[in-house]
Amino acid sequence: MKKILALVLALVMCIGCASAFADKVGVSMPTKDLQRWVQDGENMEKELKDAGFEVELQYASNDVPTQLNQVETMIDNGCNVIVISAIEGSSLGTALAKAKEKGVKVIAYDRLLMDSDAVDYYATFDNYMVGTVQGTYVKEQLDLDNAAGPFYMEITAGDPGDNNARYFYQGAIDVLKPYMDAGKIVVRSGQIEFDQVATPTWKTDVAQKRADDILTGYYANGEQLDVWLCSNDSTALGVTNALDNYTGEGWPIITGQDCDIANTKNMIAGKQAMSVFKDTRTLAAQVVKMIKQILAGEEVEVNDTETYNNNVITVPSYLCAPVFADANNYKELLVDSGYYTEDQLK
Repeated sequence: MKKILALVLALVMCIGCASAFADKVGVSMPTKDLQRWVQDGENMEKELKDAGFEVELQYASNDVPTQLNQVETMIDNGCNVIVISAIEGSSLGTALAKAKEKGVKVIAYDRLLMDSDAVDYYATFDNYMVGTVQGTYVKEQLDLDNAAGPFYMEITAGDPGDNNARYFYQGAIDVLKPYMDAGKIVVRSGQIEFDQVATPTWKTDVAQKRADDILTGYYANGEQLDVWLCSNDSTALGVTNALDNYTGEGWPIITGQDCDIANTKNMIAGKQAMSVFKDTRTLAAQVVKMIKQILAGEEVEVNDTETYNNNVITVPSYLCAPVFADANNYKELLVDSGYYTEDQLK
């Protein structure tokens, strides 16, 4: 009888362990250096814990080997689903292969994981639309369909290791290129192609150094500068820092993305014109819904099965819609919604 009871107890314990493993989710974020990733991680962790999951959240300090090790550890620790926002999209191949071998489902979060067939789903905002929103804002602010021009613009794009950066860039350029071809928009520096305007790891100081060089080389005598097209807020902050020393008249239209606190303050102050708002609470909620569907064996909700090819497979994706914030609507979007408090923006 004692042996039977011991076997029953062992079986119950094994079932309990399996249940705990099934309810454990790993979340791998690239860095704490950018405000948006801290918010993404915190929102994701809260949503998952509120849904009853055990959560292993890690930040990789923008170091690829660290992220690789963290993801492999999550697999070893029994996570059945891992959500990954990669530092460099092609860098996690060995960890992804291990995840597939162990039956761990992988959701790429806001950055597509490249060159692997072990990516099950992709959750993000419509990245091409982010660029479209930026380009359309510039088009409308300058009234490009009616104004004679020429208007002078410079471009700062994102990290070439981040697959999203090219979508952001291309979405904006596709809106503005007809006006560039017609001579209504002129890029004095001649730096237009993505590889010329990219910013490794999205770093503010890298964007600032390049902006300083452009201003010194092409705008040293106060030449007209109407627009600086920036793909996100960390690069926009670098450009704004450089422009603080600019001797030209007025302040150019500066675009951005993420509505970071420093950039929102700059919008209020009239330095940055706009920032694309991607409410990470919306994205986190959608990912939690996908995780629940995965673990329940249900069909996972996606709304795009054609766009995001990672060089091996086309990854089923769910795309959330972005909007823009500026000095006119930031209070409604960011404060009234509870995303920030008024004190945070003072």
